[in-house]
Amino acid sequence: MPDSSLRGKRILVTHADAFMGPVLCEVLARRGATVIPSTDALLEPEAPAALVAASGQVDILVANLAIRNPRTSAIDVDEVEWREVFATLVDPLPRLCRAVLPAMIARRAGKILVMGSASALRGIKGATTYSAARGAQLAYVQSLGVEVAAHNVQVNAIAQNFVDNPTYFPPEVQADPRFQDRLKREVPLGRLVSASEDAEFAAYLCSELANCFVGQVFPVCGGWVQR
Repeated sequence: MPDSSLRGKRILVTHADAFMGPVLCEVLARRGATVIPSTDALLEPEAPAALVAASGQVDILVANLAIRNPRTSAIDVDEVEWREVFATLVDPLPRLCRAVLPAMIARRAGKILVMGSASALRGIKGATTYSAARGAQLAYVQSLGVEVAAHNVQVNAIAQNFVDNPTYFPPEVQADPRFQDRLKREVPLGRLVSASEDAEFAAYLCSELANCFVGQVFPVCGGWVQR
């Protein structure tokens, strides 16, 4: 029978000190995985392959890539902003996947989970650069997922927003009464999704119970994209 635990699995988590990284490492380890946390920015073209090579066997890659989202109007976005966001969120993803996939395909076993954003699923004013980069991640997941499914490798993504995390919703933001009012207006759930709720769902997608999901994008946002 498929197992919900992650015992014996070696899981590489990128940007482990940001976004969902800390709670992911905690939850995955509690499920029995050997977690390989990396805080490398992965900006250099050769960095992802070097990281994978240094990590030993990688059974599961959790591509947790983060950058503070710029809030720039579309007509004011410059080349520096565009390239910085794409260099951080988009460019490392295919490099990481190219590095881990040959061994996964040879073993006919493996998973890649991308921690993405629901900003790619619903328009947000002043977020064209960030939303475009997160959208590129999700499009890549959808295509790669169907390409490698025949090798028993599953590639999926969580598209999240309004999830408790230190990068996008730090304590000072959460404490602002205006933000609390926004939660009540925009999020049907009426609160942030907790970090543990999100991470436990990620752990499920990393488990053998989730072998049927192929190139899928799962919104985790308290109903925000349905508004």
